[in-house]
Amino acid sequence: MRLGHFDSPGSEGHVKVEIRGIPNIGGIGIVAGVVLPIIAGMVFFFWVSDSTNVTGSAWWSALSEHVEGIHERLPMIAALVVCVFGLHLLGLVDDRRPLGPWTKLVVQSIAALVMILFFDTRLLTMFDRVSGLSVLAPWPSVVITLLWFLVVTNAINFMDNMDGLAAGVGAIASVLFLVAACLNEQWFIAVALALLFGSLIGFLIYNFPPASIFMGDGGSLVIGYLLAFLTTRTTFYHGSDAAGGWYGVLMPLVILAVPLYDLVSVSVIRIRQGKSPFVGDQQHFSHRFVMRGFSRKAAVLMIWGCTLITGIGGVMLSRLESWQAVLVGVQTIVILAFIAIYEREALRSVERRQSERGVNSNRESLT
Repeated sequence: MRLGHFDSPGSEGHVKVEIRGIPNIGGIGIVAGVVLPIIAGMVFFFWVSDSTNVTGSAWWSALSEHVEGIHERLPMIAALVVCVFGLHLLGLVDDRRPLGPWTKLVVQSIAALVMILFFDTRLLTMFDRVSGLSVLAPWPSVVITLLWFLVVTNAINFMDNMDGLAAGVGAIASVLFLVAACLNEQWFIAVALALLFGSLIGFLIYNFPPASIFMGDGGSLVIGYLLAFLTTRTTFYHGSDAAGGWYGVLMPLVILAVPLYDLVSVSVIRIRQGKSPFVGDQQHFSHRFVMRGFSRKAAVLMIWGCTLITGIGGVMLSRLESWQAVLVGVQTIVILAFIAIYEREALRSVERRQSERGVNSNRESLT
């Protein structure tokens, strides 16, 4: 209260309809819930260089086989913590003094490129071996991965426009990716996703509508960045000898279909209106539901449900037969198509009612 860290009108072009005296620094709690245990783990494994420090511990036999691999990844984990803190600080500053979209994109790109270039965190590395593209390796994969980081980071950031929305969608996505990481026995990724899920569930206690605290950009940017990084590090395709096929790499797109739909649809709406897609407004997926007659809580729950439906279909994608994977893809497309058709018809209905009111108003004035 003394610092005045409350909800604010926002940057130019992103003026909020309703300003509430609610703190918007909840991202500090989310980031602390993820990063502090990771730092504690780093300190522990840095101290445990061999089994002599914990000889005789009952749990050591289950953990000792992972120590060497974790030691190899400590520099990457440290870099991840630094990048997360950088984005967190960017968000906290933006919540106080709104920064331009290009400034935020540059910082997001730097944070992404650190993990991409220095720790080989890349998508679609098979492009490195494709004839004709191998001479360009690794740059096709680098560009695609950078775009993935920026898209996912901003998709979650865009969804932070209504009480409980971004936190709920992030929690659903986290737990679904957690299942995929456990199935692949990628334990560091699973632990990080579990921490993210737990932090978001704890935050939702206070952020569920009506919220008593907001996460702000200091939280939403970090959630999106972590989801982008952890999905990039997850192995979704194990080769031709394993169960499933190449379509396993599409799992993140299916699980995050609803946030990506919001990002794409609101950007298209703004461009058609002659606006920049980076200039915020009240035309997001959730806002459009409210305009069609939903309460804010109902709109949030509806989007949670859509995310869960598409996500459950996608979580097993890497282990399905090809015809089963096709069904999951069709299901996802049908759900998004029905949402788009509903929105289109509801918008036409609203426009007709507004037009009729205008005609009746003109008749009354003439009378």
